[in-house]
Amino acid sequence: MTETIISICLGIGLAASVGFRVFLPLFALSLASYFNVWELNESWQWIGSLTALITLGVATFVEIIAYYIPFVDNLLDSIAIPLATIAGTAVMVSTVADLSPVVTWALAIIAGGGTAAAIKSTSGATRVASSVSTAGFGNPLVTTVETGASIIMSVVSIFLPIVALVLVVVVFYIIFKFYKKIRPSKS
Repeated sequence: MTETIISICLGIGLAASVGFRVFLPLFALSLASYFNVWELNESWQWIGSLTALITLGVATFVEIIAYYIPFVDNLLDSIAIPLATIAGTAVMVSTVADLSPVVTWALAIIAGGGTAAAIKSTSGATRVASSVSTAGFGNPLVTTVETGASIIMSVVSIFLPIVALVLVVVVFYIIFKFYKKIRPSKS
């Protein structure tokens, strides 16, 4: 039971990280599996292969660099929400242990995909606001913060999954405050 709870915390933490960068958490999970830090579900062990490690490493590098290119960053955000939802679901499915397939997939779609989509939507809105208010000059700062958040969430998720779940709650609280602040009042 403890292993199941820890695996769920890992999955939710990595899904949140996917909301900031799609490939970085998958690369971190690949590294963790490759170096036997974390054991993946049997049908997802390919993520820990050398081929997957190299492919995800290159994809991570390209994604990070692309977010520093003006206009490309906004284009990436426009396609990243569905990709983040899929990747968030995938990391959740690959890490959850000892649950029936129905429960695993339901949890993966709701908690994994939902968490990734919510965070990606907020980060995309942040980039649009930065583009409008700074003519895009503030976007590299947004990119750096997002990449840093993804790295921190990925590392914490792999080594301290329960702490990662707490960080996800903090991120959702910040998102809630952000939307409450920008939402027009009904008075």
